[in-house]
Amino acid sequence: MGSGEKVFAYEDVAKHKERNQCWLLISGKVYDVTAFLEEHPGGDEVLLAASGKDATEDFEDVGHSDDAKELMQTYYIGEIDSSTVPVSKKTKAQTSAVTHQQDEPGFLIKILQLLVPLLILGFAFGLQFLGKKEKAED
Repeated sequence: MGSGEKVFAYEDVAKHKERNQCWLLISGKVYDVTAFLEEHPGGDEVLLAASGKDATEDFEDVGHSDDAKELMQTYYIGEIDSSTVPVSKKTKAQTSAVTHQQDEPGFLIKILQLLVPLLILGFAFGLQFLGKKEKAED
């Protein structure tokens, strides 16, 4: 970050979420996209919905082109003061970890659904084999 760049508090960025002033926070950088609202290929509603919060995940999920990423620099107005950003992102990461743990029993059930019929089938073939062996001995 250069010495001449403006640093914004998260609260200031969060206030700019209207059509007449629309700012986005993406990867720690602040963009004033008010003039771009009408030109955005996804429509102005997409940008307005992403304003007033950290839009990094929204931006990355879409998979923007290199041209779009270059165009962003046109609207760059400064950096965010990271100490003012709410820590809700950490809570979200913990939630996904809990969800992952809940997926593991589902995987175990799928394995058991495959193995139990195979074991029953193997047991049935074993009994049939033993039955034929006993008849052959008679």
